[in-house]
Amino acid sequence: MNLSQELYDQWRAEIQYWRKDGKTDRTKIRKDTAAILLSVRSLYIDLHSWAITEPERWAQWVTPCPIMPRDLKGFNKRLRDVNRRMADTRVRQPLLPVLVRHIEERSERLAGLLELARAVPLGASFEHEGRRYSRTDSWEDRRQAKLVAEPTVRVTDHGTGELIHVTIAEDTAFWEWASVEILRHSGIRVEELVELTHLSIRQYERSNGEVIALLVVAPSKTERERVIPMSADLLHAIAQIVRRQSRDGRPIPLLTRYDPHERIWQDPMPFLFQRHRGSIRAVVSPSTVLEMLGRTCEQIAKTNPTFAGTKFTPHDFRRLFATDIVNGGLPNHIGAALLGHLNLRTTQGYVAVFAEDIVKHYQEFLNHRRTLRPDDEYADLTAQEWAEFEEHFDKRKVELENCARPYGSPCQHEHACIRCPMLQVNPKMLPRLAEIEKDLVLRRKRAEEEQWLGEVEGINMTLTFVRAKQADGARLAKRRPVTLGIPTTRRRPSE
Repeated sequence: MNLSQELYDQWRAEIQYWRKDGKTDRTKIRKDTAAILLSVRSLYIDLHSWAITEPERWAQWVTPCPIMPRDLKGFNKRLRDVNRRMADTRVRQPLLPVLVRHIEERSERLAGLLELARAVPLGASFEHEGRRYSRTDSWEDRRQAKLVAEPTVRVTDHGTGELIHVTIAEDTAFWEWASVEILRHSGIRVEELVELTHLSIRQYERSNGEVIALLVVAPSKTERERVIPMSADLLHAIAQIVRRQSRDGRPIPLLTRYDPHERIWQDPMPFLFQRHRGSIRAVVSPSTVLEMLGRTCEQIAKTNPTFAGTKFTPHDFRRLFATDIVNGGLPNHIGAALLGHLNLRTTQGYVAVFAEDIVKHYQEFLNHRRTLRPDDEYADLTAQEWAEFEEHFDKRKVELENCARPYGSPCQHEHACIRCPMLQVNPKMLPRLAEIEKDLVLRRKRAEEEQWLGEVEGINMTLTFVRAKQADGARLAKRRPVTLGIPTTRRRPSE
């Protein structure tokens, strides 16, 4: 504890860089060392305080603190730099669709390759998405084919000569897709993501009989359990995980997980984010999710210059989710409850770096709330607020399925649903879209005969939107139904 000036200077030089596998990595400079200095300084100050109340226990450890006040000079400036780097989330917002599309396409491509490769015999060649592959036929492949129900699949790409371990690649791609989908559609923390279990899936039945899927997030940072209504995309991601974990009707295995924050082993639970690593089945760790995202961003940067020097972290999706719900008009106290924030100022910090109208909306909300009660308290939802919340979603139901316009906002496209990008099409309505397309084709034929060129141009544009909606509906139709296995309450025979 009593460090010499020479040893302290050496330590200060070492913490300027990140460490990996017990070694200092000189290529990775730590952007902020103030947090480490404050933690160490707090330890010395705590020892001084404890020694006053229990000198027999702590006095032997009391020494002068090597960290001088001058070492922490400019801390507020460094804190502003951290906030500025957080503001880079604004740069990531337009890059999110590119990242999502890349991850989704890779997962679908590898899933199709794995399914096709499993169906061919060892050593046989086949074609997938215009590329030629052949399944490997080694001694290990033949041994697994005899002993294992689902042997690992490896293929060789004829174009590049690359050996692809399809089973591992598909598994990694799937879990990266699932992580990104749940993070960006729920706004939960990465620690909460890996702690999701089969018991986290609940349902709520409204008075009109409509069933709403809910995701129960276990307490983590704020020790507060919260419930998130699941969107269609979030429910789809959860359903795909349940389908993967409960193949052949088997229950999701119970696993224990070590909590590095609480430093305890959790009880056996049916964790959703569990996977095989070799012969061991374990729960996915937060660092694994971070590494997956880092590798993907580096891959995209090779072909997309906008990703150069930019990386996504799990917490970036939380900030983007917060921005989306505030931009969508959701009241801030409801948004804070969905995010698990104890203070509305925390929610403001997530979205204040974006458009000025968000800050204006937030300030107007605070001014109004302060007239009712202190700004550090939460207002309970009234029956009228909840009724308005439900009424908004009822008004978004249209012929072809659902309108995804922001909360509390009217239709800005004069109910021209076919051309509206907010329309979410139900695959069951594909026959109706075919009727609309047929009618538009007949109208275009009549317009061409009458030389109504303006009408022809408008119909061609509408046809483009109709066919895009048909493509989206056809893609959604490929999603098979999944039995989520939501636990139900059993009644006693006497009841």
